[in-house]
Amino acid sequence: MNDLLKQLISKPLPESEQEIVQLLRESLQSLALLGLWRSNFFEHAAFYGGTALRILYGLDRFSEDLDFSLLKPNKNFTFEKYKNSIIRELEAFGFKVTFEVKAKSKGSEIESAFIKTNTLNQLIVIEAPSSLTLSFDKQKVLKVKLEVDTNPPPGFDTEMKYVFSPIQFAVKSFTLPSLFAGKMHAILCRKWKSRVKGRDWYDFAWYVGNYPELKLKHLEERMRQSGDYKEKKELTKEKFLEILNNTIENLDIEKARKEVEPFVDNKISLELWSKEFFKAASENIKFV
Repeated sequence: MNDLLKQLISKPLPESEQEIVQLLRESLQSLALLGLWRSNFFEHAAFYGGTALRILYGLDRFSEDLDFSLLKPNKNFTFEKYKNSIIRELEAFGFKVTFEVKAKSKGSEIESAFIKTNTLNQLIVIEAPSSLTLSFDKQKVLKVKLEVDTNPPPGFDTEMKYVFSPIQFAVKSFTLPSLFAGKMHAILCRKWKSRVKGRDWYDFAWYVGNYPELKLKHLEERMRQSGDYKEKKELTKEKFLEILNNTIENLDIEKARKEVEPFVDNKISLELWSKEFFKAASENIKFV
């Protein structure tokens, strides 16, 4: 393990395969953010989503993707401009990766890219124990997905947050009330209703317990843009709570619990989950 990498990954390493692969994934995420910062990406975009919560605000669950929003619409945005900076940063720490920009589907406002690497090779780089690497699938590929919303709805706030490892750098992020609004949009307006995303509900409970302020106007702008709120009058907290209550009533608690379990260490809290639990949590939201 090179000296730079030792600043990022301290020993002892986790012993389970799931934990050490997650450590590797989070190392790639952090270095990708560093590469984006070096290339002035955050002059044009802000970090949001579950990984932003975990890295910048201490969310206690694992998150897979790096999600961003442009500060203002730009249909011509592409990750290609930042490809070399991300690869260069990762290679400096000993990781060999490829970076692929995904062709945007027609009509999509989301630009996507993937960092890809052979998982076993990178486990060797971080000096994972041989008891794990000897039996590891040699063909397994680790992917970190990057997505940016190129047509962001208005009304969000941002702030600069500082990361202190592996080196000190700055990330522009949505503020917590704006992040909470984005999470509530995901909960209320996901199109694939049959696929329950328990991670959203885990984050919901985390927000309510730690940072319960919700920027309602930004949520309204998101819902109008996605076609999920079409009324002429503004979205009131009473109307929001009515929509949320209906969503909770239709939630499959068991599916939600099973979906999030692989992403959390402390699974005891999931035993509390019920429709009554989430309704009680909703009463603690503070609107700004």
